[in-house]
Amino acid sequence: MEELQKLVVYCPDKSKEKEALALSERLQLPLTTQPGPELSLKLEEDGLSLMGYGLSYRGDFMQMLSRISKGRLGQEMLVHMAKTKNPNPKAADCTAGMGEDSFLLAAQGYEVTLFERNPVIGALLRDALDRAGREPQLQEIVARMHLIEGDSVELLREQNIDYDLVYLDPMFPARKKSGLIQKKLQLLQKLEQPCMDEAVLMEAAIAAAPKRIVVKRPLKGSYLAGRKPSYSSKGKAIRYDCYLGDRSL
Repeated sequence: MEELQKLVVYCPDKSKEKEALALSERLQLPLTTQPGPELSLKLEEDGLSLMGYGLSYRGDFMQMLSRISKGRLGQEMLVHMAKTKNPNPKAADCTAGMGEDSFLLAAQGYEVTLFERNPVIGALLRDALDRAGREPQLQEIVARMHLIEGDSVELLREQNIDYDLVYLDPMFPARKKSGLIQKKLQLLQKLEQPCMDEAVLMEAAIAAAPKRIVVKRPLKGSYLAGRKPSYSSKGKAIRYDCYLGDRSL
């Protein structure tokens, strides 16, 4: 994307210079001591953030605690869709983004493989996971989250794993909301556009032969790749479509 050509690694913290250099080399991005004119990956003592266009965003799984504490986890729509009798369930999140949905699955007890194809989002997610792994309240959950940076369409077939669930959340246009959610979407969509080849993504999920596929969609959005699900669960603004094994795949 054109925006990536304007992205820099910005490191104002001298103690992080070595780490910043390694990051810039891995992502093949310029390393600077000043913010870039468009987008910057800012590396500081307290983590990696994406900044630009007057916005700044950093992954923070501590903010997910309110969604999993005091019995709230069971109220999550995705958790309802992912219920299983398997005591050691496994899931693949093929479009991980910043990992919030994978976190909910891991909190429910799933061992989750997260695939993220965009290298910059992958770096932000890995940083968020590393920080979360140092938080006592999150350590057990994050230990069940395993990030693989690359395209799930290619990599999913290489995994010799019997998945109970394959989860798909192809990015769709942001709703007009304020606050952190909108801030995150505005910046991340500068890096990664909504999925254009839905059929290929769906076929890769089917080829993995999971017990079910769950797809996140806009409430009134079309079915992914035109495939009608076994059933759906609707919220105020989003919908989860579930495809059960051979009966609907």
